[in-house]
Amino acid sequence: MSEDFGIDTALKELDKSETHLVVRVEFRRWGKPVTIIQGLPKTGHSLDEIAHRLKGRLATGGTAKEGVIMLQGDHRVRIKEELVKMGFQEDHIEIY
Repeated sequence: MSEDFGIDTALKELDKSETHLVVRVEFRRWGKPVTIIQGLPKTGHSLDEIAHRLKGRLATGGTAKEGVIMLQGDHRVRIKEELVKMGFQEDHIEIY
């Protein structure tokens, strides 16, 4: 069983190293900013995990659907640092 866990962990890390993330801000109703993170797998438990961790670290609300994480507010300043801490490669993250 522990070998299977090691394989799953390795696959998650491999996925993070090959993932190309795009972070941008859109303005919604009444000019409210929303930070959009694209490029994650469309389904799976890891998308919800990443969204949950980002919402906690950035102290904001948000949601995860179909490979996109939407966070309330403009978090472009801190988001790259938080994603790197989570194991994503810095040169694979584009901020617009």
